[in-house]
Amino acid sequence: MNEYITYIDEKGVTPLLLDKLVTETKAERNKRLLNYNRYKVELSAVPILTRKPTDYAQGNDHVVRVDDKVNNTLNNPLDAEIVDTKVGYMFGNPISYVVDKQAHNLSKLAEVIELFNLRNSVDDLDSESGKKTAICGYSARLLYIDTDGNERAMVIDPWETIILSPTDVSEPKYGFRYFKSAELDAEGEKVEIEQLVFYDATTERLYTRADKDSPFVLKDERKHLFDYCPLFGVPNNEELQGDADKVYNLIDAYDRTISDASNEIEQWRLAYMVLKGMGMDEEDAQKVARTGIFELMGENDDIKYLTKEVNDQMIENHLNRLEENIMRLAKSVNFSDDSFAGNASGVAMKYKLMALENKCKTMERKFITALRYQFKVLCSAWAKKGICQKDDYLKVWYEFKRNLPVDLLSEAQASQAMKGQVSERTRLSKMSIVDDVEYELEEMQKDTKLYGNGLEQLDDE
Repeated sequence: MNEYITYIDEKGVTPLLLDKLVTETKAERNKRLLNYNRYKVELSAVPILTRKPTDYAQGNDHVVRVDDKVNNTLNNPLDAEIVDTKVGYMFGNPISYVVDKQAHNLSKLAEVIELFNLRNSVDDLDSESGKKTAICGYSARLLYIDTDGNERAMVIDPWETIILSPTDVSEPKYGFRYFKSAELDAEGEKVEIEQLVFYDATTERLYTRADKDSPFVLKDERKHLFDYCPLFGVPNNEELQGDADKVYNLIDAYDRTISDASNEIEQWRLAYMVLKGMGMDEEDAQKVARTGIFELMGENDDIKYLTKEVNDQMIENHLNRLEENIMRLAKSVNFSDDSFAGNASGVAMKYKLMALENKCKTMERKFITALRYQFKVLCSAWAKKGICQKDDYLKVWYEFKRNLPVDLLSEAQASQAMKGQVSERTRLSKMSIVDDVEYELEEMQKDTKLYGNGLEQLDDE
C-alpha cells in the first residue's frame, strides 16, 4: 500500500484514488467483518447454521426416506471462547498509566492523563479495543476534540478503516474511515450514502457519494487540531491475524461432528420397524397407531427397529482431539479442564498458561506501541495548551496485570523476602493488590508519620 502514500504525497487525494482504495481493500475489510459477525453468531457468518439437509438417494419409488429431514445445526462458538479468555486474562485488570514523576514539571501531565482516562472510560475503551483486535487482527482508534474543547477517544470498527503507513498501522501517515449511512430524500425515502473521511497530520476531509458508480465528492473540510494523523490501529500481531483465524476449519469440523451425532440420535425415532414371522395390512397398521399394541401369536414372532450401530467412543475421541487441537493451535486454554482443578502452585499454573501468556505478550507489546502513539498525538494538543512538551509522551509508562486468582499469602511472603533486596517501587509493583505504586508509597509515608517512627513525641506535663 506504500504506492498510495507516494501518490498522496505527490498529487493529494483524488476521487479516483478513493475509489481504488475502497475497491482494493474490500475483501480484507469484509474478512474482518465476517470474523466479527461470526463472534456474534450471526446466522450468515457461521457455516453450520446455514447447512442444508443431506439429499440422500431414494433407492426406488416404493421407498420414501425420512431421515433426510433431520438436520441439526449446532453451533459451538469456540472462537468466541478463545477471544473472551484472552480479553479477560489481559484486560480483566485495567491497564495502569504511570507518568514518570521523577521527571521535571510533569505533574500537570499526570493530572490531564487521569482526567482523559476518566472522561473517556479508558478501562472499557481498552477492553473493547482488545476484543476487536483479538477477533479481527487489529482494531482502530480515533482521537478528536469535542465541543467543550476536551480531547476524546473512540473505538472504530476495523472493517471501516483503511490505514496507510510506511511501518505499522499503529504509526499511520494517512487514515481513512469508510462507512455507509442513510439519509432522507425530498420525498422522505431513505437513501444509502457512502461516506469516507480522510485524515492526515493536520486535516480531516469528508467525502460522500450516492452510489458506487459515482465519484466521491468533497463535502466538508476542517482542522482536527493535532499534529499527527488521529486515526490509528491497534494490531494483534505483525500479520494482523485474529486469534481464531488458524482454527476456523477445526471449529467447523467440531460443529459438523456434534450436529451429525445429534442427527443420529434423533434418527433413532425414525428407524424402520421390522416384523419377524408376521405381516401387517393397512387396517392393522392403523390399529397399532391408535393403541400401540402388537399381538404376537407365533413362537418365533418378533418386532424390532432396524438401526445402525453408532460408535460413540469414536465420536467422543474425535471431539476431544478436535477441541485439544483448537485450543493448542489457538494458544488458548480451557479453564474447565481437569488440569486446572485443585490447588496448583503458582509455577505450575504459569506452565499451563505459557502458550496463552506468550500470545498475550505479543499483543501487549503491540498495544503499548499503539498507546505510545496515542499519547504522542495527545501531547501535541496538550503542548499547545502549555500542559507539557510534545515529547513528554515518552515519559508515560503502561503496566498490564494478568487477571488470575490471587494467592495473597504467597505474594506477601515473596514481598517480605524481597524487602531490602530491591527498591520499594519494584517490590510493590509485584503485588497484585497495588494498582498505583506512587500512591501506595505516599500512603505508606503518611502511615509512618501517623503510626510509626515518624510520630511526634508528646511533651510530658
